[in-house]
Amino acid sequence: MKIPKRKLFLLIIFAYVAFSLYAAYNVFFSTKVISRVHRVVKKETGALSGGVRDGGAAPFLARDWNPWEDEQVDYNSALTKKRDAFKQHLGRIDKNKPKRYRVQIWGKAAIGIYLWEHILEGPLNPTDKIAQWREGELKSGKIDFSFYTGPAVVQGHVPLDMNSLVLVLNGREQQKVSYSTRWLEHVQALVQSHRVSHVAVVLLGNEHCNNDFIAPYLKRNGGFVDLLFLVYDSPSVNDKDVFQWPLGVATYRQFPMIRPNTQLITSNRPYLCNFLGTVYKNSSRETLMQVLKQSGLDKECITTCFYFLQMTIFSHQNNLD
Repeated sequence: MKIPKRKLFLLIIFAYVAFSLYAAYNVFFSTKVISRVHRVVKKETGALSGGVRDGGAAPFLARDWNPWEDEQVDYNSALTKKRDAFKQHLGRIDKNKPKRYRVQIWGKAAIGIYLWEHILEGPLNPTDKIAQWREGELKSGKIDFSFYTGPAVVQGHVPLDMNSLVLVLNGREQQKVSYSTRWLEHVQALVQSHRVSHVAVVLLGNEHCNNDFIAPYLKRNGGFVDLLFLVYDSPSVNDKDVFQWPLGVATYRQFPMIRPNTQLITSNRPYLCNFLGTVYKNSSRETLMQVLKQSGLDKECITTCFYFLQMTIFSHQNNLD
């Protein structure tokens, strides 16, 4: 069926007017709604024009558009917050844990065995006294002790799993002083490299109180040694950073290890004093025995001495009832 030209013309005019009214309504009266896709397109278009204007960045391509960008930003932000909260939780757990201190003792003098076995009562393996390397571990309160001794314990070959170090040295004679100085310089390098935090030295000193070699290493003199425990009396002892230390037991002479018990502590002592030790020629111990005899105290004290004269050992025992 044919549509008259007049009607077709009127239909076109009507459609044109309707479209014009609809367009005018959208422009002047409709609220503008931008979808997620339009937002991304607008953002990418702005970045593209900015990149071209700045002349530095390559243009973004359509395949790089991400309609879920906002959701991913929110998700990543929430995930970061959860991770931070978990790290804070672990930090609180570590903070509430009782702190433990790791202390190593390097025994480069015989009095180290006295410190470890007789005072700290720590185990020592192997039990063979002539072993080249001996070590032991001990827990006491919040402190984890490790002990290393023997000829094979040399500089640079001892594990450094510690916070603090106790170095046991011999400064009795010049040859020993030279050896001890090398160990002090080694430990000083460890302190300077922040591998050791605190250092104490137990030193078998000189009987004539000549221990000046250790003075420059004390912290109060600009050194690194926090505490010094010194065998034999000395004017340096101040009970602040220098303390007097007992000579102890000559463990290498097979003296027995006696554990304290109630009877030893509470029972009456039949003697005023006692001395058990080795007396060397021209030593302070020889003077001590002379003083005991001259004052008559040798009759009130029990003494067991081993005299070393011309490589011959003589034993003298005074055991009065």
